[in-house]
This record gives sequence, structure tokens and C-alpha cells, in this order.
Amino acid sequence: MQKDANANVVPLNKPAAPEQSPNSFAGRLPAALVSVRDKVALQLRQAMQALFDNADDTLFEMADRASNNSEQSAYFEAMRDLRLKRKSIERGFLQKVFEQFASLCQYEIGKPPLDSVSYDNLSLVQNDELEESVALDAMVAKVVSRDGIALGHLTARFNTLVSKKVEDKTNPLGPRLLCEAFLEACQGLGVEIKVKLIILKLFDKYVLAEAEQLYAEANQTLVALGVLPELKNVPLRRPPQRAVPSQGGAASSAPAAVEQAGMQYLDSESQAAFSALQELLSQVRGSAVAPTRAMPADALPITSNDLMRLLSHLQSHLPAQTIDEVDVRQHLDHLLTRVSTKSGRSRVVGQVDEDVINLVSMLFEFILDDRTLPDSLKALIGRMQIPMLKVAVLDKTFFSRGSHPARRLLNEIASAALGWGEQTDGQRDYLYQRIEQVVMRLLNDFVDDPAIFSELLDEFIVFTGDERRRSDLLEQRTRDAEEGRARAELARQDVERVLNERLLGRTLPEVVVRLLQEAWSKVLLLTCLKHGTTSTEWDAALATMDDLIWSVEPHEDPDSRLRLLEIVPQLLKSLRDGLSSAAFDPFSTGEFFSRLEGLHVQAFQRYKQAEERRAAAELDDDLPLLDEPLDAPAAVASAAQPAMVAVVAEIVLATPDESRPAEPEEVLADDDESLRRVDGLRVGSWVEIQEDEEHKLRCKLAAVIRPSCRYIFVNRTGMKVLEKTRMGLALEFRRNAVRLLDDALLFDRALESVIGNLRRLKNA
Repeated sequence: MQKDANANVVPLNKPAAPEQSPNSFAGRLPAALVSVRDKVALQLRQAMQALFDNADDTLFEMADRASNNSEQSAYFEAMRDLRLKRKSIERGFLQKVFEQFASLCQYEIGKPPLDSVSYDNLSLVQNDELEESVALDAMVAKVVSRDGIALGHLTARFNTLVSKKVEDKTNPLGPRLLCEAFLEACQGLGVEIKVKLIILKLFDKYVLAEAEQLYAEANQTLVALGVLPELKNVPLRRPPQRAVPSQGGAASSAPAAVEQAGMQYLDSESQAAFSALQELLSQVRGSAVAPTRAMPADALPITSNDLMRLLSHLQSHLPAQTIDEVDVRQHLDHLLTRVSTKSGRSRVVGQVDEDVINLVSMLFEFILDDRTLPDSLKALIGRMQIPMLKVAVLDKTFFSRGSHPARRLLNEIASAALGWGEQTDGQRDYLYQRIEQVVMRLLNDFVDDPAIFSELLDEFIVFTGDERRRSDLLEQRTRDAEEGRARAELARQDVERVLNERLLGRTLPEVVVRLLQEAWSKVLLLTCLKHGTTSTEWDAALATMDDLIWSVEPHEDPDSRLRLLEIVPQLLKSLRDGLSSAAFDPFSTGEFFSRLEGLHVQAFQRYKQAEERRAAAELDDDLPLLDEPLDAPAAVASAAQPAMVAVVAEIVLATPDESRPAEPEEVLADDDESLRRVDGLRVGSWVEIQEDEEHKLRCKLAAVIRPSCRYIFVNRTGMKVLEKTRMGLALEFRRNAVRLLDDALLFDRALESVIGNLRRLKNA
């Protein structure tokens, strides 16, 4: 009896299994849950493999777009880390999912009391943790919004199999627990938050995006086992991606429904966006904007697959024509007429595909009328209409998803062509040739696999990235040179000012004026550029100039003689050091100093003569010197007089032989609209300037040199092609010779224009 009693005692203090909480009791997982778990593990393993297979390409693309070496190194290091830890992350993720399934049968029989809250232990959430939390919440919310019903059904079925209460947020297959399992498995990755967020996006794209299929198969498995079969399953919004072997001819008619629905999964947002476009189109069907074909009563709509075959035929058989000669709708009507005649029954395009054709035609009408695109490149881009139409037939998210590879490719080509000049020889221009290669690849190779757009997009981004780096480097050099030129001009003005303050209106020895204007001005210029006009070096250079001027001016008092004796040695040393630092011609320097020495000798002779005259004045005026002519001192002084120069005009220093834009004679008022337009230009803006009746120049504003109000423009390679003053550019605006080029995304502008036109027609 005692033995039986002991058998019913549960040892509460017995150590738990390693994977269990010390306060939980593990039960056996029901067979139905084991079956679901094993199937889910296989699906998750495949999804994780897809994630890692694509992680390298994504991180490499990010590294290629990195703005600095540090950022690029972080992406490359993350690629290496992911490769090394791929297996352990996959294993850790699946292990965590298994543990979460096991926890469904663990009963917590006693939670430890909460620790007392200490304000000393509280801290603000770190920015990185906050970003990670926000990203995780967004991913979870998207799955719940999209697949919440299927997840709810799965949770309800789990609750019938285990006695522990299961909620959506504690469901092992719920998006939050899947995300947390993945984050825990990635803890060993030493990556920055920016890289971690990219990896989370990949998890969202390749794992959580498959949640619908995951929940559908898990629910179907449980229904087959008799678990709540009365719950109505949620219909799939897309067919399973895994290939199913065909069973005779039974499956031959199955794709028709899929083709008619668009051959591609549309999420609710994309479906709503396309439906909104169809609703706008419905108001103008039958008009010149969206023409419709006459449809006999017995007409049979062709499938999207048949339409793709007709478009492929047009794509491969249309000759290389000018853009004005290509009318896709007209050629398609002609083909349908031939098909109807051959089959004996009228064939027409279905309404959904008809709407797609009209939308793409409207988009390309805008694109080919857009003044931002160079006319020479419109012919090439116009030939992309049929491939773009085929993509839109295959994938309606083409109209709503800004990241769609086909849209991005078109936008990248348009952006690269923004600075392409009409006068460029297209046959030799590498950008033109590259765009032509992309177009020909699409025309020759694109049948029904949109992956070619991603491939061409990646290649074109690498090409434009290399070109942009080269042009950015040359543009920066141009900008630095212009800014240096502006600083030199300001320094030259400062030097001219101090020279004129000291020399203008004075009469000085010609050698000193030349020395200051031709030689010492260079010393002042370099000092101003290196140290500025508030530096001690600048003050010292000015002091040397002042001492030089004083030393050659006439002085006769004894104190001046003492001062001259005191400053001459240091003055000569300062002059030699300054001219040497400016790399002034040594021969000219020697000549200057030789003549300067003569001036100083004469100055000392004048002092001696003045003393002799003062001594003679003290003698009796009635006793003249008989052995010396009375006018001898004057004769000596006259013979020693140096060449003198009167500075009556302002000194203007010589400038390098550079062409400067002439300031226009016409001056506009400060509040003139043209001046406001000039002031509104931002660095990086592209403009087209009508140089004459035949030539237009496309260029980008690279720099605005504020002190001199000069605007520097470069071409797409970064080379300077134009310089205008503020007033000169305003006058160009006034005569409508300047046109701003819209650098917004081409496809987005086209779609916005089409929607705007349709709305106006609807409300008319």
C-alpha cells in the first residue's frame, strides 16, 4: 500500500530535462502535431536555403553601392560570416522551431515570483534594438494581415490537440516566433544593424513570404487527420510553386484559369492597385484614349499564354523602325485577324489583357513624348514597349511595385540617359551602345521568363556604377579646381587692396615699386591662401612691405638714421626668405637686392650730408670754404638721384590666362523672377541650354562659387562645359533658353501622368 502511494507522488524537485524549463512538465507530442512539424521543417529548410542562396547576391549589390570603404567592408565581412555560419544558423533555427513545438506539451506548474523592480536596472532601449524591433513588428504585422485567417484556423486546430492554451502569438508557426527563432539563430553573426536589417528582409522575402503555403499545407494535413474539418480552408491566392508531375491529359486544361487570372500571384495591395486602374479605364473604354475592338457575339477570348505567343511573334518579326511607326495595338489586331481566319472563329483579347495593353500604350506615349529623354535615345527605349507589355501581362505588380526589376531597368536607363547630348556620336558613345545591348537582349532572348530583367538590371547597375564613380571623381576635381580658383581670386583682391593702400599716390624708387608689384605680391598671395588675412604670417609680410617702403623714403633726422641701421639687416633677411618661399626667379632677386643696396647706401649718404650741413651751419656764415665750390653738395645729390615712379593708377595684378564669363551689360532687378529661378537651382540639377538654333547643351550644375556668383556646369562625364555668372544665367532664363530637366523616376512620372489624365477624363 505504501508502495502504491509512493507511486502516485510527483517529485516536484526532480531535475528537468536539459531542454525543458525547471518549472515545466513535458508531455508527449501528439502524432498529428509530429506530422505537421516534420512537414513544416522540410518547407522551412528549403526556404532557408533559398535565403542563403540569394544573400550573397544581395549583399554584393549593397557593397557595390556602398558610399565608402568602411560600409563596403561591412557588407563583404557579412557575406563571409554568413557563408561560414550558414549551416549552424539553419540548424539553430530548425532546432528552435522543434523546441517551440515541444513547448506545446509543457505545463508550467509554478512560475517564480517576479523580481522586485529596481529603477537602477532600467535603461533606454538602444537605437539598434529599436530598429530591429520596429522591423520585426512590421514583418509580423504583414503576415498577420495577409494570412491571419489561415493562422487562426491552425491555432484552433492546435488547441484541440493539446490542453495548453495556444494563441496566434504563441503558435510555433506564428510569424513572431519564427522571427525570434531566426534572430536567436543569428546571434553569432557579428554584423552591424544595417546588415542585420537586410538579412531580416531576406528572411521576410524567402521564409515569411511562404507563410500562406505553410499554413495551407499544415491545415490540410490536420484536416486529413480529422482535426476540425468543418473549418473552411482559406483559398490560396497563388498556386503552389513546386512542380507537380502531370497525370495524362487531366491537367492540360488547368492552366487556363491561372493564365486568365494573370499567371502571377497578386497580393491584396497589388490587386487593389490594378483594380483601381481598371476602374479608371472603364470610364474611357471605347474612346481614342482606350480603344476597344469590335467583339462578335461568338468571339472567344484568347488566353494570356496565347497573347504572349503573339507578342513574342511581333517582338521577333517587327523590323527596326522609328518610334512613330510602331503601333502595337494595330499589329496585334492584324495578327488576331489572321488567327481568326485560320481557326474559323473570331478570337479577341480578354478584357484584363486589353486593359494591360492600353495602360502600357499610354505609359509609352508619355515616355516617348517626354522632353527629358534625348530624342536619339527615345528610338531605343521605344523598342522596349513589347517586352514591357509582356512583363505586365505576366505580372500585374508591374504597375504597383516600384521595385519591380522591369520598372527599375527602365528607370535606370532613363536616369543614365539624362545627360546624354544630342551632338554625341551615338555609334561610338559607350552609353548608347550599352543601352542598345540591353534592348537587343530583351528583343532576342525574352520569351516568358521575367528573370532576364533582373539579370540585365544587375549588369546595367554595375555599368552605370562604374561610370558614375569616374564622373564623380572628375566632377569633384572640377569643383575643387573652381573653388581653388575662387579662393585665389579673393586672395588676389586682398593683395591688390593692401598694395594700393600703401603705394597709390606716392612717389617711390622704380625698383621698389617693381619689387612690390612683381615679386612681393606673390609672397602676399601665397601667405593669404595658406594662412589667411588674420594670421601672424600675413601681418609679418605686411610689416616687411611697410619697412621696405619707409627705408627708401627720404629721412634726415638722427633717429631715422638709427632706425634704418637697426631694421635693414632684418628687412633684407625677411625679403630673401619671402621671395625664396615664393620660388621667385633667383636672378631677378639678385638684381633687386643689388639695386636696393644702392638705395640704402644713398640713404646713409644723405644722412652724412645732412650732418655736414648742420655742422657747417654752426660756423660763421662769413667764412666760406674757398677750396670747394658752393654748389658741390647739390651736384653730388643730383648725380646719385635714383629713377622715381609716381603711382597714380590702381595696381591690378596679372591673372592666369583663363577665360572668364563676361558680366552682361543688362542688369535685372533684385526681385526679378529670372533671378529667383537661378537662386532656386540646386547643385546636381540637370538643365538643357539652347546655345543656338541648332545646338542644345545638357549639363549638370556642379558648383556655385558664392563669392563671385559663378555657376559651374559639367557634362555626364564630370568635365566642365559651361560657366555662367548669376546675372548671365538669369538672362538665359529670361529668354527661355534654359530648361530644367526632371530627374524623377521616368516610369513613376509616366504612371502618375496616366492616372492623372484618366481621372480628369472621368471627372470631365
